[in-house]
Amino acid sequence: MSLIDIEADAPANPVDLVEQLAALRDWSFERSDEDEITLSLASRWTDCHVSFQWMDELEALHVACAFDFKVPEGRRPEVLKLLALVNEQMWLGHFDMWSQEGVIMFRHALVLAGGATASDRQCEAILDAALDAVERYYPAFQFVVWAGKTAREAMDTAMFETVGEA
Repeated sequence: MSLIDIEADAPANPVDLVEQLAALRDWSFERSDEDEITLSLASRWTDCHVSFQWMDELEALHVACAFDFKVPEGRRPEVLKLLALVNEQMWLGHFDMWSQEGVIMFRHALVLAGGATASDRQCEAILDAALDAVERYYPAFQFVVWAGKTAREAMDTAMFETVGEA
């Protein structure tokens, strides 16, 4: 089955489309109910758990990408400062921290109001945005939590881009 076949038979529930994409790509996934699927994907820095949830009342496909990283209570104020700096740089989606668990996640929603349907490319683009954001900013979160750096120091390091090879 190719992506063209998926588009031609696009399901009404975008979670069904995400499941078809996951099966086609041999991604590990779990379908907890008809409106939610969770993909488990490895990135360069950490394992990501990406949940796609259809929210019928909002007519939106919500995407949350959590990763194996808990913020200790004492570092949460500095991580919140870092989240604000990171989110200023984001064009698509944003990072949040669940206050009770101290878990950081990327979130975004694709609004499909008025009977619009999601395409396979839209779902892939959201997934790519989530994984790219985690790849880019995960080291900054580590610098704040494990190295005791300030949010500004961590952000400056995350925004530093190297060119070429040594």
